[in-house]
Formats: sequence, C-alpha cells, structure tokens
Amino acid sequence: MSFKKQYLKSKPVCKVTFKLSKEEAKNAETVRLVGDFNDWDIEASPMKKLKNGSFSSTINLPADAEYQFRYLLDDEEWENDWSADAYVTSPISFDDNSVVSV
Repeated sequence: MSFKKQYLKSKPVCKVTFKLSKEEAKNAETVRLVGDFNDWDIEASPMKKLKNGSFSSTINLPADAEYQFRYLLDDEEWENDWSADAYVTSPISFDDNSVVSV
C-alpha cells in the first residue's frame, strides 16, 4: 500500500495515486477507494486492476487539506493503507481511517 503525491504548479491541487498490491488486496477481484473526497460512496468506481493483480487509482485533491479514506475489497471487507500519513478513529465504526495530507 502506498500513495504518491504530485503537486500541480498551475493550481492548488495535488494529484494523488493510490496503489494496493495483489497481496495487500488479498486477491480481491475489485477494490474501491472510498473517503471524504467522494462522500464515502461505497458505489464509487472501482480502482483499476493491473495485469500483476495490484490496483491503482489517481485522483486530484485540493491542496492544504487532510482526507480520510479506506479501501473496500470485493464490496465486503475494509482495509486501511498502512503507509498513510496518519490514522483517525471513525465516528461511525470506531475503526481507524487512513489519512492522506496534501
């Protein structure tokens, strides 16, 4: 699990690429990136599955903010990004949410 941040020079936006390896995805068929940036929509578009079985998704996030998120594996199991910038307890499930700071 990891993500890469690329700040745009032309506007206050950070392009963030989220990656989840095949092993981290527990051989899931689908993985969804769900968080503040999409109103925790569990119907959000699945991440792109790569030939090697890993998953990737790139989104643009407004800079100077923090966003909570988690991965939803096969629409059933939640997984954190253990390379996240921080973790915050969810007020709903009391599980930890991953945080990306941009």
